[in-house]
Amino acid sequence: MAMKSPLPVRNGVNATRLRLPAEGPWNTALEYILDRFDHVDPEGIGERFDRGEVVALGGEVLSRSTPLGEHTFVWYYRELPVEKRLPVELDILHQDDHLLVVDKPHFLPTTPGGMYVAESALVRLRVELDLPDLIPMHRLDRMTAGILMFSVDPETRGAYQLLFENRRISKEYLAVAPVRPDLELDAAPLDVRSRIVKSRTYLLAQEVEGPANTHTTVGLLDQRDDRGLYRLQPHTGKTHQLRLHMASLGLGIINDPFYPILHPQAPDDYARPLQLLAHSISFTDPLDGSDRCFTSGLMLKEFA
Repeated sequence: MAMKSPLPVRNGVNATRLRLPAEGPWNTALEYILDRFDHVDPEGIGERFDRGEVVALGGEVLSRSTPLGEHTFVWYYRELPVEKRLPVELDILHQDDHLLVVDKPHFLPTTPGGMYVAESALVRLRVELDLPDLIPMHRLDRMTAGILMFSVDPETRGAYQLLFENRRISKEYLAVAPVRPDLELDAAPLDVRSRIVKSRTYLLAQEVEGPANTHTTVGLLDQRDDRGLYRLQPHTGKTHQLRLHMASLGLGIINDPFYPILHPQAPDDYARPLQLLAHSISFTDPLDGSDRCFTSGLMLKEFA
């Protein structure tokens, strides 16, 4: 069972957990933290101790003199970067005591990470709706738009998590990509299976030899000149699975900066979003047995 943070969510962001060594060349917890984060302003770290913002599992507040080894885990608040608000907005499609369903726009990450903290769907919603316990049930890439589902109530969260773990959720994506007449995807969908791995140090996911760990069904819904509107049904959920499977078919999704060719890093072009949309999600509600289906109201502009 995950350890519950003794510090509450602040400004929509969880406190950060840090494991301390049991022993070492440091006399205090502060000395260890200063050594580990030697790139951070040392006086600023000390001031967090003075403000009571470094706390152990049982809620004990650490001081500058707390000995190393007295606590194994501590929590603290990060200093958040100054962020410019992204020019995109979330639309709430459904909200009840258990679930929140939104249309996530392109360019907005699901959760905090890197240069995006406040500018993430999770933090925006926690702050704007005053829901500090909000947690995403799944994730969408920053560049992908569409249906995103959150758990509101920690007491019922596990029932919905089991739906995802047991693959009892049906998802449908739409994508705009070139057309290959030889694949005849308008006549019959194609099942794509491959083994995908993602390095912790490398930006892209890759298809490699070995037993398949991903499965996507690809069908062509409509065609205009040399572009098609595709229906993608992921049966597994690896990072960048849909983008990589489309690229491997020679159907690289329009405006994809990663696949099949990695483009040089550049500022976001809000006029050219990745043409991939999480269009719908459906499942049987584990609480009351009702059939649930949520559909995005967004459009892919390259096929509008």
